[in-house]
Amino acid sequence: MFGVWRLAFEVWRFPAGRKRQTPNAKLQTLRIDILTLFPAIAAAPLAESMMKRAQERGLATIRAHNLRDWTTDKHRTTDDMPYGGGQGMVLKCEPISAAIEALRTPESRVLYLSPAGRRFDQRAAMEFSRMPHLILLCGHYEGVDQRVLDTLVDEEISIGDYVLTNGALAAAVLADAVVRLIPGVLGDEQSAADDSFSNGLLEFPHYTRPVEFRGARVPEVLLGGNHGEIAKWRREQALAKTRAVRPDLLSKLAPEQ
Repeated sequence: MFGVWRLAFEVWRFPAGRKRQTPNAKLQTLRIDILTLFPAIAAAPLAESMMKRAQERGLATIRAHNLRDWTTDKHRTTDDMPYGGGQGMVLKCEPISAAIEALRTPESRVLYLSPAGRRFDQRAAMEFSRMPHLILLCGHYEGVDQRVLDTLVDEEISIGDYVLTNGALAAAVLADAVVRLIPGVLGDEQSAADDSFSNGLLEFPHYTRPVEFRGARVPEVLLGGNHGEIAKWRREQALAKTRAVRPDLLSKLAPEQ
């Protein structure tokens, strides 16, 4: 299709020091197709850093598609005025349905990025990272025709209680959060486990050299090499930060936590 931003790399590349996978090694791979009127907005941040490396290693394939490629009129129309009146325009059923039906497989999950959807969080990111194929439909204007949501979309997802200019930005956020959880994407698998929200708490503070900066020192416990004491301190710090900034998270912890 025209207008497709191909971010996936067809040829494997192996950075220095990385071992080649054997032919029998099974890798988890995730395909993400983003449907939007502004593919460049979604494509740009997903072609850098960890997202770029995930695709180079064959762990993810991410493509941003222009919805106008599935229109059939000479003006490439994707929206129209809402029935019942009101401000703004509504994305039409026909190009969206044609795009989803062209991309969908039996393993696909279609998500619509919308402020009215289920709140996206770390648990949802982990859930989606285990899926083989995500289709991310990006809203614009006043949204999409409800019949699309009723018949073609599996779930509406919101990245927060605020409104963006278009859903392409939200799709990039979701894709990044999901892809980084695929085994092999991060250099250290423990990095994802230590992230904020992974264990229900905000992340503990981090320090690096120098030991002292403008009178502020690295906590002594981190300098002593006692891993048990370090783990205990980090747990206490995570609890303290969560209690101060996001006390609502504490009520969701299991009793043993």
